[in-house]
Amino acid sequence: MPYFQSRSDVFPDSYLHDLRSAILACPYFAVNNLNRDFVNTKGFSIVFQRSHLAQVEAQFPYFAPYLTQALDASCNAFYLNPLLLKQGSRVDPHIDRSLRSYCKTIAPPLRVSVLYVQVPPNLVGGELVLRHRKQQVGAIVPQTNMLLWFQGDLTHSINGLPAVGDRLSLVCEQYSLEADELEEIPMFAIESRAIKASSTKSRR
Repeated sequence: MPYFQSRSDVFPDSYLHDLRSAILACPYFAVNNLNRDFVNTKGFSIVFQRSHLAQVEAQFPYFAPYLTQALDASCNAFYLNPLLLKQGSRVDPHIDRSLRSYCKTIAPPLRVSVLYVQVPPNLVGGELVLRHRKQQVGAIVPQTNMLLWFQGDLTHSINGLPAVGDRLSLVCEQYSLEADELEEIPMFAIESRAIKASSTKSRR
């Protein structure tokens, strides 16, 4: 895979409308549970193994069409999160490794997929900047209904949004783990500041 690739106009407009409404109405949706790189953002996260994909789709049916399109067949563990940025939000440079809270030695994901669910018209800021080591290899201007994949070991950031408007995306870190690493990952877990994650975890 190149550093990144994308497809436009992936889903019907009606699906994006319903997806946006379902995310914003979800009881788990709150101030983000992600680390301090995610400034003034909202969302929640779902950790799952491929064996529990059906459980994710049963509990969150509005994610199913996205997962069908986005998931890599070679990956077996996933970290899925809606991400809302608004005026004053930004995401500082980082490399995704969200499953590290379960397995300290885990490598970055094989790839990361992003669906842009809602992008303000005439967006100012909000570009996704990708870097390989110290070299910039991409600056993606988000567009509603664009599905993007990028190499999981890239440093990336989202430029700040100085103007009013919501930028909503659906992000999935996709990992290809060895058996001993997979043992450390929940089969299914929800992480949210709204509800304690410990009450929603499912292990062997």
